[in-house]
Amino acid sequence: MSGALSPTLPGALPADLATVLSGWAFGFVLVLSRVAGAVMLLPGLGESGPPPMLRVGLAGALTLLLLPLVHVLVPPVPASAMQAAAMVLAEAVTGLWLGWLARVLALALPMAGQFAAYMIGLSNVLEPSGALGGQSTALGQAFALAAAVTVLATGLWAMPVAALAGSFRLVPPGAWLAAGDTAAAVVAAVAGGFSLALRLAAPFILASIVWQAANGVVARLIPRLQVYFLALPAQLLGGLLLLALFAGAMLAAWQDAVRIGFERLPGLG
Repeated sequence: MSGALSPTLPGALPADLATVLSGWAFGFVLVLSRVAGAVMLLPGLGESGPPPMLRVGLAGALTLLLLPLVHVLVPPVPASAMQAAAMVLAEAVTGLWLGWLARVLALALPMAGQFAAYMIGLSNVLEPSGALGGQSTALGQAFALAAAVTVLATGLWAMPVAALAGSFRLVPPGAWLAAGDTAAAVVAAVAGGFSLALRLAAPFILASIVWQAANGVVARLIPRLQVYFLALPAQLLGGLLLLALFAGAMLAAWQDAVRIGFERLPGLG
Protein backbone atom coordinates (compact mmCIF):
# COMPACT_ATOMS: atom_id res chain seq x y z
CA MET A 1 0.00 0.00 0.00
CA SER A 2 2.80 2.32 0.92
CA GLY A 3 4.57 1.50 -2.32
CA ALA A 4 1.46 2.42 -4.29
CA LEU A 5 1.21 5.77 -2.57
CA SER A 6 4.90 6.69 -3.04
CA PRO A 7 5.40 9.37 -5.74
CA THR A 8 7.26 8.56 -8.93
CA LEU A 9 10.37 10.68 -9.30
CA PRO A 10 11.23 11.99 -12.78
CA GLY A 11 14.86 11.01 -12.39
CA ALA A 12 16.90 8.73 -10.18
CA LEU A 13 18.64 10.36 -7.22
CA PRO A 14 22.46 10.37 -7.36
CA ALA A 15 24.09 7.44 -5.65
CA ASP A 16 26.29 9.67 -3.53
CA LEU A 17 24.82 13.13 -3.07
CA ALA A 18 27.79 14.27 -0.99
CA THR A 19 30.17 13.50 -3.87
CA VAL A 20 28.06 15.49 -6.31
CA LEU A 21 27.81 18.46 -3.97
CA SER A 22 31.53 18.40 -3.26
CA GLY A 23 32.21 18.41 -7.00
CA TRP A 24 30.02 21.44 -7.51
CA ALA A 25 31.56 23.20 -4.50
CA PHE A 26 35.07 22.51 -5.79
CA GLY A 27 34.08 23.79 -9.23
CA PHE A 28 32.62 26.93 -7.66
CA VAL A 29 35.88 27.61 -5.82
CA LEU A 30 37.94 27.12 -8.99
CA VAL A 31 35.76 29.37 -11.11
CA LEU A 32 35.52 31.98 -8.37
CA SER A 33 39.31 32.07 -8.05
CA ARG A 34 39.75 32.89 -11.73
CA VAL A 35 36.85 35.35 -11.85
CA ALA A 36 37.94 37.15 -8.68
CA GLY A 37 41.50 37.48 -9.94
CA ALA A 38 40.27 39.00 -13.19
CA VAL A 39 37.72 41.32 -11.57
CA MET A 40 40.48 42.80 -9.42
CA LEU A 41 42.16 44.21 -12.56
CA LEU A 42 39.58 44.44 -15.34
CA PRO A 43 39.12 48.02 -16.62
CA GLY A 44 35.96 49.64 -15.34
CA LEU A 45 35.07 46.72 -13.10
CA GLY A 46 38.24 46.57 -11.03
CA GLU A 47 38.71 50.25 -10.21
CA SER A 48 39.75 51.15 -6.68
CA GLY A 49 36.96 53.70 -6.27
CA PRO A 50 33.92 51.40 -5.85
CA PRO A 51 33.45 49.66 -2.46
CA PRO A 52 35.19 46.28 -2.15
CA MET A 53 31.89 44.57 -1.35
CA LEU A 54 30.57 45.65 -4.76
CA ARG A 55 33.47 43.92 -6.50
CA VAL A 56 33.01 40.84 -4.31
CA GLY A 57 29.34 40.68 -5.26
CA LEU A 58 30.21 41.13 -8.94
CA ALA A 59 32.74 38.29 -8.79
CA GLY A 60 30.20 36.05 -7.08
CA ALA A 61 27.48 36.86 -9.61
CA LEU A 62 29.77 36.18 -12.57
CA THR A 63 30.83 32.90 -10.98
CA LEU A 64 27.22 31.77 -10.60
CA LEU A 65 26.58 32.61 -14.25
CA LEU A 66 29.67 30.85 -15.57
CA LEU A 67 29.67 27.75 -13.36
CA PRO A 68 26.84 25.87 -15.17
CA LEU A 69 28.59 26.52 -18.50
CA VAL A 70 32.06 25.35 -17.51
CA HIS A 71 31.21 22.69 -14.92
CA VAL A 72 31.78 19.95 -17.48
CA LEU A 73 35.40 21.14 -17.74
CA VAL A 74 36.02 21.03 -13.98
CA PRO A 75 38.26 18.11 -13.01
CA PRO A 76 37.31 15.74 -10.19
CA VAL A 77 38.06 16.75 -6.63
CA PRO A 78 41.68 15.74 -5.96
CA ALA A 79 42.45 13.50 -3.03
CA SER A 80 45.33 15.68 -1.84
CA ALA A 81 44.69 19.06 -0.23
CA MET A 82 47.99 20.38 -1.61
CA GLN A 83 46.94 19.48 -5.14
CA ALA A 84 43.60 21.23 -4.64
CA ALA A 85 45.38 24.33 -3.33
CA ALA A 86 47.72 24.30 -6.33
CA MET A 87 44.73 24.18 -8.69
CA VAL A 88 43.07 27.11 -6.92
CA LEU A 89 46.33 29.06 -7.15
CA ALA A 90 46.57 28.26 -10.86
CA GLU A 91 43.08 29.64 -11.38
CA ALA A 92 43.90 32.85 -9.50
CA VAL A 93 47.06 33.33 -11.58
CA THR A 94 45.09 32.81 -14.80
CA GLY A 95 42.49 35.38 -13.75
CA LEU A 96 45.11 37.93 -12.74
CA TRP A 97 46.97 37.39 -16.01
CA LEU A 98 43.85 37.95 -18.11
CA GLY A 99 42.78 40.99 -16.11
CA TRP A 100 46.28 42.44 -16.32
CA LEU A 101 46.36 42.10 -20.11
CA ALA A 102 43.17 44.14 -20.35
CA ARG A 103 44.35 46.65 -17.72
CA VAL A 104 47.59 47.43 -19.58
CA LEU A 105 45.60 48.61 -22.59
CA ALA A 106 43.41 50.83 -20.44
CA LEU A 107 46.41 52.32 -18.65
CA ALA A 108 47.66 53.83 -21.92
CA LEU A 109 45.31 56.81 -21.55
CA PRO A 110 46.33 57.89 -18.02
CA MET A 111 49.95 57.20 -18.98
CA ALA A 112 49.56 59.57 -21.93
CA GLY A 113 48.02 62.10 -19.55
CA GLN A 114 51.09 61.92 -17.34
CA PHE A 115 53.37 62.37 -20.34
CA ALA A 116 51.34 65.41 -21.38
CA ALA A 117 51.45 66.85 -17.85
CA TYR A 118 55.23 66.59 -17.77
CA MET A 119 55.56 68.14 -21.22
CA ILE A 120 53.14 70.98 -20.43
CA GLY A 121 54.82 71.79 -17.13
CA LEU A 122 51.91 70.86 -14.87
CA SER A 123 54.10 68.37 -13.04
CA ASN A 124 57.76 67.77 -12.30
CA VAL A 125 59.36 64.35 -12.48
CA LEU A 126 61.85 65.34 -9.76
CA GLU A 127 59.11 66.49 -7.36
CA PRO A 128 56.38 63.84 -7.08
CA SER A 129 53.05 64.83 -5.65
CA GLY A 130 52.45 63.19 -2.29
CA ALA A 131 48.79 64.19 -2.29
CA LEU A 132 48.13 62.37 -5.57
CA GLY A 133 50.28 59.35 -4.78
CA GLY A 134 53.86 59.04 -5.97
CA GLN A 135 54.41 60.11 -9.56
CA SER A 136 50.70 60.53 -10.30
CA THR A 137 49.55 63.82 -11.79
CA ALA A 138 46.19 65.52 -11.72
CA LEU A 139 45.94 65.20 -15.50
CA GLY A 140 46.86 61.52 -15.36
CA GLN A 141 44.19 60.83 -12.75
CA ALA A 142 41.63 62.77 -14.78
CA PHE A 143 42.44 60.63 -17.81
CA ALA A 144 42.25 57.48 -15.67
CA LEU A 145 38.75 58.47 -14.57
CA ALA A 146 37.82 59.21 -18.19
CA ALA A 147 39.08 55.78 -19.21
CA ALA A 148 36.97 53.99 -16.59
CA VAL A 149 33.85 56.00 -17.48
CA THR A 150 34.37 55.36 -21.21
CA VAL A 151 34.80 51.61 -20.69
CA LEU A 152 31.57 51.40 -18.68
CA ALA A 153 29.54 53.81 -20.81
CA THR A 154 30.43 52.32 -24.20
CA GLY A 155 30.06 48.67 -23.23
CA LEU A 156 33.74 47.86 -23.70
CA TRP A 157 33.69 46.08 -20.34
CA ALA A 158 31.71 43.22 -21.91
CA MET A 159 34.62 42.19 -24.14
CA PRO A 160 37.06 41.29 -21.31
CA VAL A 161 34.20 39.51 -19.52
CA ALA A 162 33.53 37.48 -22.66
CA ALA A 163 37.26 36.74 -22.87
CA LEU A 164 37.13 35.57 -19.27
CA ALA A 165 34.32 33.17 -20.10
CA GLY A 166 36.18 31.90 -23.16
CA SER A 167 39.41 31.45 -21.22
CA PHE A 168 38.01 28.30 -19.61
CA ARG A 169 38.16 26.61 -23.02
CA LEU A 170 41.66 27.94 -23.60
CA VAL A 171 42.99 27.06 -20.14
CA PRO A 172 40.89 24.34 -18.47
CA PRO A 173 40.02 24.87 -14.79
CA GLY A 174 42.86 23.85 -12.53
CA ALA A 175 45.49 23.88 -15.29
CA TRP A 176 48.53 26.15 -15.31
CA LEU A 177 49.26 28.66 -18.02
CA ALA A 178 51.83 27.80 -20.69
CA ALA A 179 54.97 29.73 -19.76
CA GLY A 180 56.04 30.55 -23.32
CA ASP A 181 52.67 31.88 -24.51
CA THR A 182 52.16 33.79 -21.26
CA ALA A 183 55.50 35.56 -21.51
CA ALA A 184 54.90 36.45 -25.16
CA ALA A 185 51.47 37.90 -24.33
CA VAL A 186 52.92 39.96 -21.45
CA VAL A 187 55.71 41.40 -23.62
CA ALA A 188 53.29 42.23 -26.42
CA ALA A 189 50.84 43.88 -24.01
CA VAL A 190 53.51 46.06 -22.37
CA ALA A 191 54.94 47.10 -25.73
CA GLY A 192 51.49 47.88 -27.08
CA GLY A 193 50.51 49.89 -24.00
CA PHE A 194 53.64 52.06 -24.06
CA SER A 195 53.40 52.51 -27.82
CA LEU A 196 49.78 53.61 -27.57
CA ALA A 197 50.55 56.03 -24.73
CA LEU A 198 53.37 57.63 -26.72
CA ARG A 199 51.19 57.96 -29.80
CA LEU A 200 48.43 59.61 -27.79
CA ALA A 201 50.86 62.07 -26.20
CA ALA A 202 52.77 62.71 -29.43
CA PRO A 203 51.43 66.27 -29.98
CA PHE A 204 52.59 67.32 -26.52
CA ILE A 205 55.97 65.63 -26.86
CA LEU A 206 56.62 67.21 -30.26
CA ALA A 207 55.49 70.66 -29.08
CA SER A 208 57.68 70.35 -25.97
CA ILE A 209 60.77 69.43 -28.00
CA VAL A 210 60.25 72.37 -30.37
CA TRP A 211 59.54 74.73 -27.48
CA GLN A 212 62.62 73.71 -25.49
CA ALA A 213 64.81 74.02 -28.59
CA ALA A 214 63.43 77.52 -29.19
CA ASN A 215 64.12 78.44 -25.57
CA GLY A 216 67.70 77.24 -25.95
CA VAL A 217 68.21 79.39 -29.05
CA VAL A 218 66.77 82.46 -27.29
CA ALA A 219 68.97 81.85 -24.26
CA ARG A 220 72.06 81.71 -26.48
CA LEU A 221 71.10 84.86 -28.35
CA ILE A 222 70.17 86.87 -25.25
CA PRO A 223 72.24 85.49 -22.35
CA ARG A 224 70.94 88.00 -19.77
CA LEU A 225 67.30 87.25 -20.47
CA GLN A 226 65.53 85.13 -17.81
CA VAL A 227 64.17 82.67 -20.34
CA TYR A 228 62.67 80.28 -17.79
CA PHE A 229 60.47 82.88 -16.10
CA LEU A 230 59.25 84.18 -19.45
CA ALA A 231 58.79 80.81 -21.14
CA LEU A 232 57.00 78.92 -18.38
CA PRO A 233 53.71 80.91 -18.48
CA ALA A 234 53.62 80.64 -22.27
CA GLN A 235 54.37 76.90 -22.02
CA LEU A 236 51.47 76.40 -19.61
CA LEU A 237 49.03 78.39 -21.72
CA GLY A 238 50.12 76.67 -24.92
CA GLY A 239 49.93 73.25 -23.29
CA LEU A 240 46.43 73.85 -21.98
CA LEU A 241 45.40 75.03 -25.45
CA LEU A 242 46.80 71.84 -26.96
CA LEU A 243 44.98 69.82 -24.33
CA ALA A 244 41.70 71.53 -25.18
CA LEU A 245 42.24 70.85 -28.87
CA PHE A 246 43.40 67.23 -28.68
CA ALA A 247 41.67 65.76 -25.58
CA GLY A 248 38.64 64.57 -27.54
CA ALA A 249 40.77 63.10 -30.31
CA MET A 250 42.99 61.36 -27.76
CA LEU A 251 39.98 59.77 -26.08
CA ALA A 252 38.50 58.64 -29.41
CA ALA A 253 41.81 57.18 -30.61
CA TRP A 254 42.30 55.41 -27.28
CA GLN A 255 38.79 53.94 -27.42
CA ASP A 256 39.36 52.54 -30.93
CA ALA A 257 42.75 51.09 -29.95
CA VAL A 258 41.35 49.51 -26.79
CA ARG A 259 38.47 47.93 -28.71
CA ILE A 260 40.94 46.38 -31.14
CA GLY A 261 43.14 45.23 -28.27
CA PHE A 262 40.22 43.69 -26.40
CA GLU A 263 39.27 41.73 -29.53
CA ARG A 264 42.72 40.10 -29.36
CA LEU A 265 42.42 39.01 -25.74
CA PRO A 266 42.89 35.27 -25.13
CA GLY A 267 39.52 33.57 -25.07
CA LEU A 268 37.78 35.81 -27.60
CA GLY A 269 39.22 34.15 -30.67
